[in-house]
Amino acid sequence: MQRRRFIQALAAAGALAGLPLGAARSLAASGALSVEDLPALEGDLTLYLGRGEGGLYENVLQAIRDRNPKLNLSVRRGPTAALANTIVAEAQAGVRRSDLFWAVDSGAVGLVTDEGLARPLPKDLTGQLKDGFQYPNWSPVTGRIRTLPYNPDRVSAKQIPSDIMALPDTDLAIGWAPAYASFQSFVTAMRLLEGDKATRNWLRGMKKRAKSYAGELGVVMAVERGEVDMGFANHYYTLRLKSGKPDARVELAFSKDDAGCLVNASGILALSDGELPINFIRYLLTREVQSYLASEAYEIPLVNGVALPAGLPALSTISPPDMDLTRLADLRPTLNLMRDVGVL
Repeated sequence: MQRRRFIQALAAAGALAGLPLGAARSLAASGALSVEDLPALEGDLTLYLGRGEGGLYENVLQAIRDRNPKLNLSVRRGPTAALANTIVAEAQAGVRRSDLFWAVDSGAVGLVTDEGLARPLPKDLTGQLKDGFQYPNWSPVTGRIRTLPYNPDRVSAKQIPSDIMALPDTDLAIGWAPAYASFQSFVTAMRLLEGDKATRNWLRGMKKRAKSYAGELGVVMAVERGEVDMGFANHYYTLRLKSGKPDARVELAFSKDDAGCLVNASGILALSDGELPINFIRYLLTREVQSYLASEAYEIPLVNGVALPAGLPALSTISPPDMDLTRLADLRPTLNLMRDVGVL
């Protein structure tokens, strides 16, 4: 029902008759704008879209199409990292086939921005975003926190260390998904924060007590079934499970000031000049889209003035590390390290 209301609101009959762009800019500092405040989208756009979120991003795109009948939006879908590599390869060949890149992981964004392919974003657009998520050449869309889901029937919150590096020295049974992109970004953050040697030793210690799963939803479900005491997963897998099963035996713990509570983000960047790609990005930062992704995907809205997803503690109570998310593009050394240790 939430999804239906969102699509109906965003795709209300008629083209946008809201504020001109100049007036919309004056409102940005007060929080998220409404789609009613944005100019209509007209013309041809090609978007490269990283796969993820169970079709929820597709719902957003369809609603934007319905709202803007003069927009001809073509979408190429694929794994986020593969699309980032494609964009770089196309640029090296002197070809540009995409106007926008919406990635489900900021590491892939970093791969493209490091090549100098992203167009600068106006300050009134980036100024809508929360402190710490304002970048000159790309816009985070929604966030996700690394968490330690645990089964309260098997372990208490006090038994879970607040230092992620201490976990190999515990007797906890742990679930993880080493092949999952978000886990690899987490290990990349650990490399950057703790160094390669400490990360190698951590992986070796964890390998002795961790059970592997295909994805992080599988990790959370294993925790809830009592197969393991705790696991590593993005926050929304636990919240989604509990939304459908309120009595699920799984709770969230957080480490402090380390890679274990990294706040990562999906993000979008413009690859071509002009107002149309920029104005498309504005739609993703509207109150309607941010609220939808918070309520349906349980992702963290990164625009000021939009409520957090139900069940997530206030961000002020969580202590993530301070990190430029585009640095997570340094993935190859992470994969090499994980393979050397034998967890991939």
